Amino acid sequence: MAFLKTKERKKERFSLLLLDLEEYYFEEHTAYHVTSSSAKTRKVRGSFKVCSRSVIFDPDDLTEPILKIPLRDCQKIQFEEKESNPFHEPKPSSISVHCEQVIYIKENCIISPYRNQRGTKRVNFQLEVWRKTEDVVQTLHQLHRASCLEKLGDQTAMITANLQSRLARSSFDKLCLQSVAEKPHMECAVAMVLPLVCNPGHVCITDDNLYFQPLSGYPVRCLMCWVWFFCSNGAHESILSLQEQVLQIKLHKVRRIYKRRHGLRPLGLEVFCSENDFCSDIYLKFYNTADRDEMYYYIATFLDNHLTEHTAESYMLQWQRGHLSNFQYLLHLNNLADRSCNDLSQYPVFPWVIADYTSSQLDLTNPDTFRDLSKPVGALNRERLDQLLCRFRGMPEPRFLYGSHYSSPGYVLFYLVRVAPEHMLCLQNGRFDHADRMFNSIGDTWKNCLEGATDFKELIPEFYGDDPSFLGNQLNLDLGRRQNGSYVGDVSLPPWASDAKDFLQKHKMALESPYVSEHLHEWIDLVFGFKQRGSEAVVANNVFHPLTYEGGVDCDSIEDPDQRVAMLTQILEFGQTPKQLFTTPHPQRITPRVQQNLTRSPSLTSPISELTPGSLNEDSSFEDLTEETRKLVWSNVGRLTPSCRHKIHKEAVTAIAVTRDGASIFTTSQDSTLKMFSKELKDFQRSVSFSNMALSSCLMLADGEIVACSSWDNNVYFYSIPYGRRQDTLMGHDDAVSEVCWSNNKLYTASWDSTVKVWQCDPRALCAHKRSHFELLAELEHDSGVNAAGLSPSGCLLVSGCKDGAVTIWDTSTYGTLQQVDCHTGTVHRLAFSPDGLHVLSIGTDSCMKVTDVQTGMVISSVKVEEELRCFCWDGNSVLCGGQSGDLLLWDLMSNAITSRMSAHSGAVTAIWMNELCGTVVTGGEDRQIIYWKMHN
Repeated sequence: MAFLKTKERKKERFSLLLLDLEEYYFEEHTAYHVTSSSAKTRKVRGSFKVCSRSVIFDPDDLTEPILKIPLRDCQKIQFEEKESNPFHEPKPSSISVHCEQVIYIKENCIISPYRNQRGTKRVNFQLEVWRKTEDVVQTLHQLHRASCLEKLGDQTAMITANLQSRLARSSFDKLCLQSVAEKPHMECAVAMVLPLVCNPGHVCITDDNLYFQPLSGYPVRCLMCWVWFFCSNGAHESILSLQEQVLQIKLHKVRRIYKRRHGLRPLGLEVFCSENDFCSDIYLKFYNTADRDEMYYYIATFLDNHLTEHTAESYMLQWQRGHLSNFQYLLHLNNLADRSCNDLSQYPVFPWVIADYTSSQLDLTNPDTFRDLSKPVGALNRERLDQLLCRFRGMPEPRFLYGSHYSSPGYVLFYLVRVAPEHMLCLQNGRFDHADRMFNSIGDTWKNCLEGATDFKELIPEFYGDDPSFLGNQLNLDLGRRQNGSYVGDVSLPPWASDAKDFLQKHKMALESPYVSEHLHEWIDLVFGFKQRGSEAVVANNVFHPLTYEGGVDCDSIEDPDQRVAMLTQILEFGQTPKQLFTTPHPQRITPRVQQNLTRSPSLTSPISELTPGSLNEDSSFEDLTEETRKLVWSNVGRLTPSCRHKIHKEAVTAIAVTRDGASIFTTSQDSTLKMFSKELKDFQRSVSFSNMALSSCLMLADGEIVACSSWDNNVYFYSIPYGRRQDTLMGHDDAVSEVCWSNNKLYTASWDSTVKVWQCDPRALCAHKRSHFELLAELEHDSGVNAAGLSPSGCLLVSGCKDGAVTIWDTSTYGTLQQVDCHTGTVHRLAFSPDGLHVLSIGTDSCMKVTDVQTGMVISSVKVEEELRCFCWDGNSVLCGGQSGDLLLWDLMSNAITSRMSAHSGAVTAIWMNELCGTVVTGGEDRQIIYWKMHN
């Protein structure tokens, strides 16, 4: 496996990498390189290529070297007319180039440093089609004038004008469309972006396909040979037709598209036809943002939920829950942060995770084996950091700690030179780096990153991939001889790795190890998160040169063209900091805990449809369920079917509670009544009215003998099931009580008076035939009325949701605020903790469903749904919710998509209850009905 497909390398010696950086390939002509001696004239047939800064001749004979003549080194370019004198031997017209330098490339068809031959020289070419000779010479004269301009900015402007003129005079060839029935939507000039190369051309998008046609006619098959070796096999199956001159992508096979920042400007668009491969199918640079955006939104119409699926927050949730590996998550973050394998100045960045490269055995259980992920590479060595800080304090603004970056084109090719030698030669003007500065040893490279004065580089994804070819000199390249006399060959591996494959396997294991999983969020804070810039970056010793940051300089505002080009070149070669994805601390990954044996779960010996709360032991809870059990049951939630339905209220149902044995269902309603429904008799047995105002919620207390009901009349009522009457009343608020919660002998009452009050209550007194004493323990103040509340499974945390959309998380031991998040733009309807207590899901009048991380207060998932949701149950990954339409919806939070829709009520679903084993569901709605659901076998 290599940067280039080896078969294609043998067929095609010429590539756009032979051009200088920011140089364009304009046209080619079949021609002869003519050399004369006293004895005879020798002609070598080949391809004469006109480029923006050079002339290149690629001989058909592979034993002959490729010739490159920089136009800036040309003294004179002449058109020599054909010999028409009948008395002389016929002589075709030719191009005579008088130059000071000729560069010889791939001599004997070997990839090696270029050979520069200096001195005055005359080189002659004859085009096979004679009549084009004069036109070609005129083009060369124009490009020669541009290359000889004193100022670099003027050179660039003149060459760009030539390019734009060529693009304006040409268009996409409609004969290349796959079908005559296709309807073109738009066509515009673009450039296809590849590592170190931009190839201008035209893009055409129809109702079926996206096409790219290079301006120069450079074969598309050669462009696609540059697919990075990091891509997995089959990554480009979506390119159904790869004609010689046109690349075609089926729009219905596109899975992801991303806007890109290219050359510090919002002009890029990258298209992926796979969900997980990091290598894209095409990366296009547009010449204006409007064209890019139009193309983006048109392609997006072919995707499902594209605009909401692929966000940093949604990937974060999947990673936290273990649905994404550390490797996959870092790839997605790089992708979202504008890092692309097609742009070496923004290549994906991965961390060093191992610090031990000397031991014979790699111990992944020892924390000392690992690098400190809370610090940037430059801060890992305290002595070096002290020296950098001393310089930093004495530096004028803008100050920076590190004069070099952790990712740049040079660093990427430092690692990949053995599989991408032509890219290195392109970047370094036809030379490899000095042999002793090459990537010779992994251990030595790590040591230099710790001790070197200017070496702060991180790693690249290939170190955690499956292909070890970048660690071996499989191409037998002559990369030089070191000072100790040894030749540069394969990379030296740590003693704990038996070979390159073993190294990658153990390196991947280290990345996915518990230690890295527990600390990776700290590195993400540095590279993609809140410690990337600003005061937090200063505190974390993570300050790089201001030019590396997005928005650090506006090149378009620099009037002097020389300064603008120089600034842009400096930024692109120096390296760029990723786009900032998070502005608050990144939550830690949820580490797996030891689960109970699956056979201990009663759900495996009972039909799912018959599961009741009574099948649990006395001390069991939802948290006691194994992960396998929860997944088993929730995988069947979409198969719920109504078992029976009954209309027992006169107004909308507001809440549902069920006795522990599952025999009786209690419901409250806006008709001010509490009603008891018998599951066995299929009829309601009791009806109690406490006041003439609506009851807002109800819950079971004290082993199923007491039902607590909150009311809009500012009170909480306690109903005794054994005695069949109101047992007690708590008058504790100045406005409607919206919700009640119970845990550890504490009652939590939420109210529209902007408080949540905590009461101490003896459950034995509630069950006895006497009045209870309620002791007020705390009063939690809010800025607006509290409309929803919930407790974590352990009871140690409380979450409240207000009418102003705020969500607040409280510590129930200190009654202090842990997090306060402006989550919704309207009233919060419902909220609940995940079974592990690490996340809170909330819904509101803004028709948004949001997941908030308890540890950091970050909203890690936000979904705008098509209808206002009113109630839900969830397992941390899936959400069973009811909304205005009356349907039950099953949402998958990992993909932010509805996986099942079940017809339920004729009005909005306003209440939902699910038993602890998740096998029984009861819903209530505005249609005054309750529906009992069971799972369909």
